[in-house]
Amino acid sequence: MDDVARLLKESWTLVEEDRDRLSGHFYARLFLLDPALRQLFPVQMTGQGDRLLEAIITAVQTVDDPESFDEFLRALGRDHRKYHVDDRHYATMGVALLDALRSTAGESWNLEYDQAWRDAYAAISAKMIAGAAADDNPPFWHAEVLTHERYGPDTAVLTCRALQHPLRWQAGQYVSLEVPRHHPRVWRTYSVANAPNDDNVLEFHVRTPGAGWVSGALVRRVQPGDLLRLAAPMGSMTLDRSSERDILCVAGGVGLAPIKALVEELATYNRTRWVHVFYGARQAANLYGLAGLQELVAVHPWLSVTAACSEDPDFDGEVGDIPDVVARYGPWTTHDCYVSGSARMVRSTLRVLAADDVPPPHIRYDTFGDL
Repeated sequence: MDDVARLLKESWTLVEEDRDRLSGHFYARLFLLDPALRQLFPVQMTGQGDRLLEAIITAVQTVDDPESFDEFLRALGRDHRKYHVDDRHYATMGVALLDALRSTAGESWNLEYDQAWRDAYAAISAKMIAGAAADDNPPFWHAEVLTHERYGPDTAVLTCRALQHPLRWQAGQYVSLEVPRHHPRVWRTYSVANAPNDDNVLEFHVRTPGAGWVSGALVRRVQPGDLLRLAAPMGSMTLDRSSERDILCVAGGVGLAPIKALVEELATYNRTRWVHVFYGARQAANLYGLAGLQELVAVHPWLSVTAACSEDPDFDGEVGDIPDVVARYGPWTTHDCYVSGSARMVRSTLRVLAADDVPPPHIRYDTFGDL
């Protein structure tokens, strides 16, 4: 496995700077091999290639960690059921992927790389197929929107109830979500913003600063009574109940969603661990979840919340980027750390935690954007 991992990572450097070409070649070859597959994808393919490549990159990066590799791929196989992918499609995708890699890498590609990718893809597809086969849940859940609240022009908090079948998730996980009425077959991931409950109700925090299709629809067009589709929960930014360490949570913007869920989960059982939440935004008006956090502080003595604004000098609290504020209150060496927000914010916070010598296994994070 060490040799395969080395060859995969080495060969990936030949194509990683030309992802658009790799993606375009892959889909062109895939639909040529099996034209019927085109109907499984959205009409507009913008962004679809990025999701494919993210999955490949993650698989390549975890191939030398068999436990993470296995867990990730089985979850990915379960998740792909929402696309109506079945066993026979994996062979076709493998042919298209190898062809795209060879074409994009050009003369630098060699037989060793080719065999490594063949072996890796065989292992990848076998684990994904096994994960899908072992899942007795539906491919996706229908969910009815119950409430929808706007916070300014580009942020919304909505709740929905999964219908027909119970949807089981853990605090800190995320799900893929589709708005079939507005953008069929287009899926985007969102963290669940509340702890599991018996009512099958999930909360989502959505921000759409640009023209994002799914996020734009969720913020501006979705109303109570509308139907959404939710895929199986994924993600490992979950609580370690066996740990006795105190907890640091760092949230930026709508990165508050999984942090809020973790705090709600802790509220059901925690009595001994101090929990410190740092919550940042540019302006005070963007701290849409602060009042809810303060309500939790009022009833849980083990919880503290520190809010900060980076571009609001009149804010009655900490001023500065949230990673810098976290650094002022450190060190966090003996804590379990959870970080959620934009890629830039997460990177900066991880540097702060590294400077504090926090062991990497004690850090879990979720990004809203590319790292």
